[in-house]
Amino acid sequence: MNSKKLLQIVVQAADSKRAEEIVALDVQNISFLADYFVIMQATSDRQVKAIAENIEEKVQEAGLIVRDIEGKDAANWVLLDLGDVVVHIFKTETRQFYNLEKLWVDAPLVDVSEWLK
Repeated sequence: MNSKKLLQIVVQAADSKRAEEIVALDVQNISFLADYFVIMQATSDRQVKAIAENIEEKVQEAGLIVRDIEGKDAANWVLLDLGDVVVHIFKTETRQFYNLEKLWVDAPLVDVSEWLK
């Protein structure tokens, strides 16, 4: 499966659990870490966990491996390493504090609107 299809799975799984302000950054030309970074937020610990669990489930259903998950217990900032796609799920205030979009300002945005309900 290519990284764009994986990105679609992630965005749709997050959207189905009501993730807010989903942003996908194309980092292929500026980072060796991944092809895409996906950044989103939720208003509660419970919702952060639910989004992370749903993404993990949908990725596994697609026959792919979740390499690592960090921060799931604290649920302030959960990072899912899916290889070509790295997912950041923040509580709203934590996202504002770290402002990853500013750190990766050189990365073009990916239009994910067609995958959102």
